[in-house]
Amino acid sequence: MGSIPDPGDFAQPSFEDFQRQTSLMTSCTLLWKELSDHFSSLEQDLLKKSEALREKIKTLDRQTKESLDFLEKREVTLDGTIEVALEKVEERKEAALIALEKHSDGEVDDDDGLLLKLQSFCGKMDSKGFWRFVTVRKKELDALRAQIPVALNECVDPPKFVLEAISEVFPVDRRVEKSERLNDLGWACVLLLESLIPVMVDPVIGKSRLLVTPSVKERAKDIAETWKASLDQRGGIENVKTPDVQTFLQHLVTFGIVRKEDVNLYRKLVVGSAWRKQMPKLAVSLGLGDKMAGMCLVNSFIRNWICFDRIDFPTPSLNKTT
Repeated sequence: MGSIPDPGDFAQPSFEDFQRQTSLMTSCTLLWKELSDHFSSLEQDLLKKSEALREKIKTLDRQTKESLDFLEKREVTLDGTIEVALEKVEERKEAALIALEKHSDGEVDDDDGLLLKLQSFCGKMDSKGFWRFVTVRKKELDALRAQIPVALNECVDPPKFVLEAISEVFPVDRRVEKSERLNDLGWACVLLLESLIPVMVDPVIGKSRLLVTPSVKERAKDIAETWKASLDQRGGIENVKTPDVQTFLQHLVTFGIVRKEDVNLYRKLVVGSAWRKQMPKLAVSLGLGDKMAGMCLVNSFIRNWICFDRIDFPTPSLNKTT
């Protein structure tokens, strides 16, 4: 008859095995929880990134559609722009013939004679002669302001013509001989730059498209950089002459080359010449309205007796450089 095993022989191994299994299950549970949390976190990150990607795609689709619509609009309106330009050419031709008959002696004795003379310079792209003619007629400023925009339409390339006309004194004064009477020609520079704006605006689309060639616009940008580089030679921002400041700022506005990076420079220039009545309008065109509205810049304006909180600036967006 076989022997009966002692129950104690089975108790110890079974308890140890139970402990091992318990420990293993605990480790597995913790590992599972850790893995579960990790994958849940990955899933949440993927969902967020996926949503952000969808929003970016929507934004890109919207921007692409807007760009394509704008390009289509520009293409469609080109014919209309050309047609309007041709009509204006014909109108100016008839007006020039009438003025020529009236002023056959070439004398400039009224507005028609003044316009005819200005158109003659523009038609021949004689920017130097045009500049000399304008700069000695400061007393006829109102008449010049009315007639120059009309005359500039006779130019083959009005923006290039104006840049060449003012190049004698802007961005740097290249005159060898200066007379006291003609020393300050900033008024003439500003006059030509202001007069150029309506000539450059697309007659169909408007201000969103300026009729200026890429090469001339790049030249305008180079001129602006040259002027900024010459500030040290002029004694710094604090000592630069107000007519020079106004010419520079008007140059930026006319050619649509305002730079966001230079906003602080523009603000300092405007503050330094704030007594000029044109400065509030230029400040708005430069995108400084939101930076100066409600601000009483006493410390900056004390020598000019100007307080900007008396000026109601609208809040514009910066001009885009294209």
